[in-house]
Amino acid sequence: HAPAPLHLLSTTPHPVPPAPAFQSMPTTTAHPAPPAEPPGDELELAVVKSPIVGTFYRASEPGAKPYADVGDTVKKGQVLCIIEAMKLMNEIESDVDGRVAAIYPQNGQPVEYGEKLFGIETS
Repeated sequence: HAPAPLHLLSTTPHPVPPAPAFQSMPTTTAHPAPPAEPPGDELELAVVKSPIVGTFYRASEPGAKPYADVGDTVKKGQVLCIIEAMKLMNEIESDVDGRVAAIYPQNGQPVEYGEKLFGIETS
């Protein structure tokens, strides 16, 4: 009686379509980060990025007043922070005149080359 089940299987009127279900999976993007950062999203923010890999410090020494705080007005060329790399203290200056809108890393946090340090409102 083995041929009967085979015959029933071969005459199945509705084949299971796995292809359309599989194709719809990759189209749902699980990465909303790229569209969430358009340049015109938050006012006119100029981003100061880290030119080196090192440790981010907001002040010249522990307990000292930070070079710049959120809400501070800064001028082009003004020191915003220090990045320590191999025991060298590198002063990072503002590229623009404006108001500090965001400080991305925490004090004492390691930063990568090209990482965002400050967001400065230029308008």
